[in-house]
Amino acid sequence: MSMRLFVGIALAPAVIDELSRMTAKLRHADDGLRWSAPESWHITLQFLGASDRNAYECVIARLGEIHLPPFTVRLDAPGVFERAGVFFVGVHPSPELTALERHVVAATTLCGFTPETRPYHPHITLARTKGRSGNNALRGLKTRLSSAPRFTPSSVDEFLLYESKPTATGSVYEVRERFRLSSPT
Repeated sequence: MSMRLFVGIALAPAVIDELSRMTAKLRHADDGLRWSAPESWHITLQFLGASDRNAYECVIARLGEIHLPPFTVRLDAPGVFERAGVFFVGVHPSPELTALERHVVAATTLCGFTPETRPYHPHITLARTKGRSGNNALRGLKTRLSSAPRFTPSSVDEFLLYESKPTATGSVYEVRERFRLSSPT
């Protein structure tokens, strides 16, 4: 049994509403972009990829050993990864968020997963290009955003282990496990 797994943080309902309003103003039917559904929005801590039952069990055990206090997450301005063809909203890399990411990577490394070599750049993917015309659409998004939106800061009191299930219209994410953040006692 193989599963595609990643570790992430779910978004608060207020943030999903704000992002939904922003993307509704930006999207067009023929913009050459594949917009992600609000229920798929999340902040990735680490993409694990294909995992068997043993790796899955190891990850659950190791992630359960992480004890960090809850914290607040703040979204930054929207941006574009042109080479990857991605429109995103940035996430402020607070010391608390980057500490959680480092703990997650250390935990999963014990289960045989390889850490990402690129620096951690927390973000929420909102749209991807469909083809060659997509990069023009990405540049167009930047010009249509008259001013950077302001997003509600939200508290994070848990992180999640997700399974990514590919479908014809894109991946569907299912929460497999929840891990509570709690102040050390």
